[in-house]
Amino acid sequence: MSPASTGASTIVGAASSVPVADDSRMTPGGPGYRRMSFALFLAGVATFALLYSTQALLPLISGDFGVAASEASWTVAAATGGLALFVLPMSALSERYGRRTVMTASLAVAVTVGLLVPFAPSLGALVVLRAVQGAALAGLPASATAYLAEEVRPRALVTAIGLFVAGNSVGGMSGRVITGWVAQEWGWRVAVGVIGVLAVGCAIAFRLLLPAPKHFTAGSLRPRVLARTVREHLANPLLCRLYAIGALFMTVFGGVYTVIGYRLTEAPFSLPQGIVGSIFLVYLVGTVSASTAGRLVGRLGRRGALYLAAGTTATGLLLSLADTLPLVLLGLVLITAGFFAGHAVASSAVSKTATTGRAQASALYQSAYYIGSSTGSTVGAIAFHSGGWAGTVGVGVLAVLGVVTITVLGTRAARVAARRHPMPAH
Repeated sequence: MSPASTGASTIVGAASSVPVADDSRMTPGGPGYRRMSFALFLAGVATFALLYSTQALLPLISGDFGVAASEASWTVAAATGGLALFVLPMSALSERYGRRTVMTASLAVAVTVGLLVPFAPSLGALVVLRAVQGAALAGLPASATAYLAEEVRPRALVTAIGLFVAGNSVGGMSGRVITGWVAQEWGWRVAVGVIGVLAVGCAIAFRLLLPAPKHFTAGSLRPRVLARTVREHLANPLLCRLYAIGALFMTVFGGVYTVIGYRLTEAPFSLPQGIVGSIFLVYLVGTVSASTAGRLVGRLGRRGALYLAAGTTATGLLLSLADTLPLVLLGLVLITAGFFAGHAVASSAVSKTATTGRAQASALYQSAYYIGSSTGSTVGAIAFHSGGWAGTVGVGVLAVLGVVTITVLGTRAARVAARRHPMPAH
């Protein structure tokens, strides 16, 4: 699809509207690419480790404060909700002050709050700190994808974003595994403190490694310009479909991983906290599926890759209904693989579709994505409280059906557009 057919913003002065020659941007094997990839990988690790640091610990938090799963789940929903609310304003700041500057400041604030979280005196205070932490982390996702879109050659963009998403999966996995084992010995407060220290190290390494941007031009902070850019992105049917797909995939993922700890610590499994934390090693599957998303799109096309991701996720949900641990684990593997592949495909498609105002386009995607996470965490916990694991799976299946429906509508829209505007014969 050509830029003209996407409906993307054409605002003069947006940072991503500056024309650049492809051979001046980074490419795999070229100067600075490895440093850039590793720096953003570490940023992804820190972001997800902090953002979901309490998720594997929810049974312990419930016990400590004497609350139900639906109340403890707010320690996750508040963080992802804060990120969803602030990702668009933070992306505007990155257009004015630069991607690297905003990402560095965001990580600095988030890790500082992360060191305060273990000392929260009540559930309410914990939820507030987590909301502030999520708002601070909002400067990372949209700024990172905009940085990549400006500094990496287009043909390498899906792979580069896939590596950033892979860092997310490693952060999510390591955060949950580490907190599980640490909490089993010393409690949930020490566990989240360890994650805070880990994130400090990632933040320092990120700032030292990330190359200075060469293709960024400061844009405007004028509210009218920002509002017009957002309106134009929301008027683009393809972008809106991608936003909805990201939200629905994350609804599944947020619901499953918020509740799975409760399910595995209860009968018939009755697993200890350390073993429950180790279950999150299946995130390694997400690392692989996200980093290979580019090849998947190359073979199946974007919509084919989304169908495959949705089918894999749905199969995993149904397998997880079994009362035998191996089948539950296999289900989690498929859910994780499908989610990360779908997320990498959708997020990279947003960056390709928006030819200007990329930070805002990515911010809208991230906002929808984390609204999906908050919705999944809250609704999944409520469904578990009322209907057990089958209730949580039901919420996930409905979300996957939504992904398939939207992708089908997108396929039909593309066919109609192709008939109206056929490609010229050569």
